[in-house]
Amino acid sequence: MNVADVDLNLLRVFDAVLHEGTVTAAAARLELTQPAVSNALARLRSLLGDPLFVRTASGMEPTPFARGVAEPVRQALALLETALAHGPGFEPATATRTFRFYMSDVGQVEFLPPLVERVQGVAPSVKLEAVAVDIDDIGDALGSGALDVAVGFLPNLGPPVARRALFRDPYACLMRADHPIHRLTKKTFLEASHALVTFRAGGHRVIEEALERAGAGRRIALRVPHFTVVPMVLERTDLVLTLPARVARVYESRGRFKSLPPPIPIPPAEVAVHWHERFDADPGNRWLREQLVELLGR
Repeated sequence: MNVADVDLNLLRVFDAVLHEGTVTAAAARLELTQPAVSNALARLRSLLGDPLFVRTASGMEPTPFARGVAEPVRQALALLETALAHGPGFEPATATRTFRFYMSDVGQVEFLPPLVERVQGVAPSVKLEAVAVDIDDIGDALGSGALDVAVGFLPNLGPPVARRALFRDPYACLMRADHPIHRLTKKTFLEASHALVTFRAGGHRVIEEALERAGAGRRIALRVPHFTVVPMVLERTDLVLTLPARVARVYESRGRFKSLPPPIPIPPAEVAVHWHERFDADPGNRWLREQLVELLGR
């Protein structure tokens, strides 16, 4: 197949269906009609000689071929969008750019609400997209333009990825408001049952390492890969969760939880905004970084 035969808009449709999981949702995202998206898919299937998606009860399931080309297509579209968005400046009030960024789910709990509020207020046509990226692939995604920035405790990222520190965040122990523990001593900490969000990589692995050093590793009653569900578990159990203190305060402010300082040493999280040096002078990227520094660097 000759790449010259592929209309760029067909690749946009492919990426939207892959991201949304249904033709209807992809059409809404692209502001097209459902028949237009279906016709574009049919053309692309014919050009590539692959069905690309199979209808299932849960949505459009990509074929092995589609999975294999998904990330290169997404990176190419993002890089092209970034290149075309470059200009003599960036005017937030009139900009229509889409910014893609990485934040962990625990980071989104605290960072995303004020960021969306700020952007909606000063750049109403700018779109934000939190992208799920394997933590080992963040550097490459920043370099390719698939990500504009990454926000979090990511000590493994180094040059050519640049960084600007936002704040240092200690850790806290979160539990339900009526938890029988009123004061955390090392003894009560070691006797408690713990919930742990298992970070395969990244800075927050220091939590598990600290628990193991203190001898609390054998008291981990629940391990989950994401933070989101854990507060609902804490409400119904006596489990204790160690997490960044700023996020603990968000949940504590809602009245159903309390947080206490951990009685064991855990190095604080060094939260920063990261970007690739290729986009250091890009006006839009610089604007987004400035918003993050103003909002979170206090």
